[in-house]
Amino acid sequence: MSFTLHGLAVSNGIAIGQAHLISQATLEVSHLVIAQRMVEKEVTRFETALAKVRTEFGVIKNGLGKAPTDIGAFIDLHLLILSDPELSEVPKQIIRERRCNAEWAIVQQMELLVAQFEKIEDVYLRERSYDVRQVVERIVRELVGRSGHAAAKSAKGVKGENLIVVAHDLSPSDVMAFKDQNFASFVTDVGGSTSHTAILARGMGIPAVLGLHNARQLIRDKETLIVDGTRGVVIVNPDARILEEYELKKCQIEIERSKLKLLKTTRSTTLDRVKIDLLANIEEPSDVTVALESGAEGVGLFRTEFIFLGRGDMPSEDEQFEAYRKVVKGMQGRPVTIRTFDLGNDKNIHSDDAIGERKRDNPALGLRSIRLSLAEPKTFQSQLRAILRVSKLGKVKILIPMLSHAHQIDQTLAALEQAKSSLRGEKIAFDESIEIGGMIEVPAAALAVGIFLRRMNFLSIGTNDLIQYTLAIDRSDEQVSYLYDPLHPAVLMLLAHVISTAEKVNIPVSMCGELAGDPKLTRLLLGMGLRQFSMHPAQIPAVKQKVKQSNISEVIPIVRRILRLEESAKIQEQIERLNA
Repeated sequence: MSFTLHGLAVSNGIAIGQAHLISQATLEVSHLVIAQRMVEKEVTRFETALAKVRTEFGVIKNGLGKAPTDIGAFIDLHLLILSDPELSEVPKQIIRERRCNAEWAIVQQMELLVAQFEKIEDVYLRERSYDVRQVVERIVRELVGRSGHAAAKSAKGVKGENLIVVAHDLSPSDVMAFKDQNFASFVTDVGGSTSHTAILARGMGIPAVLGLHNARQLIRDKETLIVDGTRGVVIVNPDARILEEYELKKCQIEIERSKLKLLKTTRSTTLDRVKIDLLANIEEPSDVTVALESGAEGVGLFRTEFIFLGRGDMPSEDEQFEAYRKVVKGMQGRPVTIRTFDLGNDKNIHSDDAIGERKRDNPALGLRSIRLSLAEPKTFQSQLRAILRVSKLGKVKILIPMLSHAHQIDQTLAALEQAKSSLRGEKIAFDESIEIGGMIEVPAAALAVGIFLRRMNFLSIGTNDLIQYTLAIDRSDEQVSYLYDPLHPAVLMLLAHVISTAEKVNIPVSMCGELAGDPKLTRLLLGMGLRQFSMHPAQIPAVKQKVKQSNISEVIPIVRRILRLEESAKIQEQIERLNA
């Protein structure tokens, strides 16, 4: 019987192949009370399991070879999580205090940590809860005597086939088990656009649909599947007509991708010779390779939050400097924009201070991003000093997230001057004229953009948060996510206002949200006056192609008419005509 499932489109493309179901490691463990004399033996059993999993991760990492750098990065992240005292030490305390079995102790601690992650407003940070779960699954597997890769065991005997892996969730190490097979696609019940599975899929160029909820239960092993990673659709047991239609689409996509690769070394200019800067958004140093391979002209957004993940303390100034140095040197003279920590109220730097003790009902409107940095001056100084120190090695800019008031800029500039002064006192070189910019993510900042333009060297529009705050929509909430509308007239008016106001005073504006990487919106943004786009590296070739096919002088009058429309449906209709 043929049927269709709908999920999240997280990695474009079409895959056709056989369903390959991956068994799910259960975290439903029994709670056992052990004798006092057995407690230390249970602690030793837990420590042995941790050591074995750590060794497994090391073996996986050493065998990566030419695998995508994203996979190695996630193995590193899982190693960090494994070493975090919250998972490596606290369960031992639970075993001793409650005289319980190791499996139950680690699962109890995991549930506490996952609950904390799921309160975080930032989508990228919140979805790291999946990584915590997967590390714990590996430990539990070891404890109950079912170690190893679920994927590898399940895949036995099917090498050479077009596999479409169907799972509740996948860990990076599970993905690695398929690296030598003809692996076509991911289909999972859980995960979002910034989950590790989505990032790995994009990095490997593999179509993927996540968040299907019950695909693992509904799909049977070896059933024929079509995965449409562009539309977020999975077709189970398609009939001959549908299969033929999708095989043709798949062939066309592959031809188009081959053409896009040829654009890597070409200049990003429009038909009327206007230069457009196409930059990459990255999360960690290993992303530099992918950015360069995609033809990125620089890094428009380096999210420094990754340094914070998987550890119980704040990284030192030297640790931050080393991470920033790898990116700046890796980009080989291309500009690198480093955003200061964009952390939320529920993920504080110091969990034992007064700030960490006060719970907020709505962290999205609480102490986060630059507000948190200014409330933690020592930590902010450490990051500013690290960025300044690396500025002598290349073209480095500083980007400040979530600005809403002029006094925040003034305080930030004062903090930057303090960091400069301390480095001068230590005779440490840095770029004295380093540029500092602000993110426009709050409607108040967009409407009063003039006060930011008078104080900063450049702006960057973060459309993900700007849309979310403008429409009062949590896009991660499935009940209201359908209201998340990038083409809402209010959103477009704010974007146009920021871009045109900055243009009048010759202040550069870039866009680093998801809108920047959508080729269907490239001409709309060009017509508004945007000349710098920053996006996931995999999106650069398609956007570059659209840029090279566009004539700005023809696009501008059409976009002006679109901006006068008041209904999203009509706007969408006109944008389709604009791209025709």
